[in-house]
Amino acid sequence: MIFEDIEFLIHLIEDARVNLNASAKHRSLTDPSIIEMSQRLDNLINKYYSITETRHIAS
Repeated sequence: MIFEDIEFLIHLIEDARVNLNASAKHRSLTDPSIIEMSQRLDNLINKYYSITETRHIAS
């Protein structure tokens, strides 16, 4: 179960990263939509590290 969650989270991170990079080419980095995308990516990455650190500690 955890492995599937991590794989899905990696997929979400990659999608968020691609979307952010594509959008940032056409908008200012201070544009509210870019900031929102960046925050979403940060949250996903933090969640990933939280899950993998918890799993690493439990091993």
